[in-house]
Amino acid sequence: MKDDVYQPRSNDFSRSTKRATNPSRVLREVATTEPFREVLIIGVVGPCGAGKTTLVEGLKRRGYRARAIVQEHSYVPSMWQRITNPDILIFLDASYPVTCQRRKLDWTEAEYAEQQQRLAHAREHADFYVQTDDLSIEAVLERVIDFISKLKIMFRKGTAKR
Repeated sequence: MKDDVYQPRSNDFSRSTKRATNPSRVLREVATTEPFREVLIIGVVGPCGAGKTTLVEGLKRRGYRARAIVQEHSYVPSMWQRITNPDILIFLDASYPVTCQRRKLDWTEAEYAEQQQRLAHAREHADFYVQTDDLSIEAVLERVIDFISKLKIMFRKGTAKR
């Protein structure tokens, strides 16, 4: 997990819409608009059973634009950027036993390890990391919303680091 100060990623992927390709520029622009949550694109990655779909549903109910990105099924490390290219990337993680319990998955530890390997690039570039094993659905949602709120305040004040 990175420190509490948002450090924008650089990327070479252009959006199909006319949004800026520099995430820090996008965030500076949207931080001054209302409502911030309706402009920002939030991508959520993680292994099966970590809570991606549940988090995205919760964020959408609160008015955020969020997408679960199934990076764990792709052999292309940067597929999360090509599919969604989010302004903020959230990485949800869960241990192998917890994923089996949550989703009643019939998979091996080797398959779980393979997903973790496929997620390495996204984990490395994530803006916020949440280990969900011991957290309730509401606690995960609140941590993510709190991070986004702090991010908005930093950009409005101009204190976000490059």
